[in-house]
Amino acid sequence: MKIGFLFAGQGSEYVSMGKELYDEYKEARNVFDNINLDFDVKNLCFNGPYEILHDTKYAQSCILATSLAIAEVVKSYGIVPSYVAGLSLGEYSALCYAGAFDICTALEITKERGRIMADALKEGTTSMAAVIGLDEEIIKKICNEVSENYGVCEIANYNAPGQIVITGENNAIKIAEEKLLEKGAKRVIKTNDRAFHSSLLEDASKELKKVLQSKTIKKPNIKVVYNISGKEEHKNLVDVLTNQIKSSVYFKNQVEYMINKGVNTFIEIGPGSVLKGLVKRINSDVKVYSVDSVKSINEMLSEVKENE
Repeated sequence: MKIGFLFAGQGSEYVSMGKELYDEYKEARNVFDNINLDFDVKNLCFNGPYEILHDTKYAQSCILATSLAIAEVVKSYGIVPSYVAGLSLGEYSALCYAGAFDICTALEITKERGRIMADALKEGTTSMAAVIGLDEEIIKKICNEVSENYGVCEIANYNAPGQIVITGENNAIKIAEEKLLEKGAKRVIKTNDRAFHSSLLEDASKELKKVLQSKTIKKPNIKVVYNISGKEEHKNLVDVLTNQIKSSVYFKNQVEYMINKGVNTFIEIGPGSVLKGLVKRINSDVKVYSVDSVKSINEMLSEVKENE
C-alpha cells in the first residue's frame, strides 16, 4: 500500500470542526492549544459564528489548524504518506506537514494570505463558479472568448473530469455561464464571491511574496505534488507559492501524478469530504478516506491497517 495525503482547501470549513478530535486526542490538543494569533482560532473553529469562520481573513488559518490537528492524530497511529498535496490553501497544510515550515509560521503565512486575498478583490465585483459536465477544451475556448470581449474569465481549478471551476469578473462570469449552458454544461454553480486563482490577484501575489520572503522555508522532507503544475517541483518555494495564488490549480493532475507513482490509497486530511468525491471521479479504483471525526478515523484505521 502506498498512501497519499490530500489536504482540504477553503470552503470546507464548518462550525465545530476539530472539536471532537480535540476532546479525544492529545495530538489535536497540542495543535490547537499552542496557536498564537491575534484571533482565537480554537474558539472560532469550535463555536463559530459561521459568518466569521467563513470569512477569508479567518478561514484559512482555521482550516490549516484543523487539518494539521487531524494529520497529527493520523500520524500517531503510524500512518505515513509517500506523497502529500493540497487543494489551494491545502498546499500550505501539506507543506507544513512535510516540514517546509513549522505550524506557527504556517499559521502566520495563511493569516496574511487570507487578509491579502480578501482585500485584493472588491466585494461584489468578482466570483467563481463550478462548471459541471462539459469538456475542458470547450470551457477554455469560451473563457478565452469572454475574456477578449467582456472582462477577466479564466479557469481556476481543474478539479476532476466533468468539474472545472472558472474565475473572474462578475459580468464576464455571467456571460460565460450562459454560453457554457448553451454548449451543454449540466450546471454552472457559484462557489465563491471572489475571483481567487485569477490574474486579478497579480498585485496580491507580489504582496504575498514579501510575506513569504520574510519567513524561514525549508526543503520538504516528504514528496509534495504542487497545484501550479500537478507534479513535483524543484523551483524555489517562494516562487511556487507566489504563483499559486494567481494561477490555475491542477488538482486532477496532482491525483493522477500520484497514482502513476504507485499511490493506491488517499486520505483526505481536513474538514469535510470534498476531495474524496473528486478523487473518486478521477479514478474510482483507488481507495480514498476522509477523516475529520473519531468515527471516520477509526473506520479508516481498520481498513488501512488490515491492508498493510
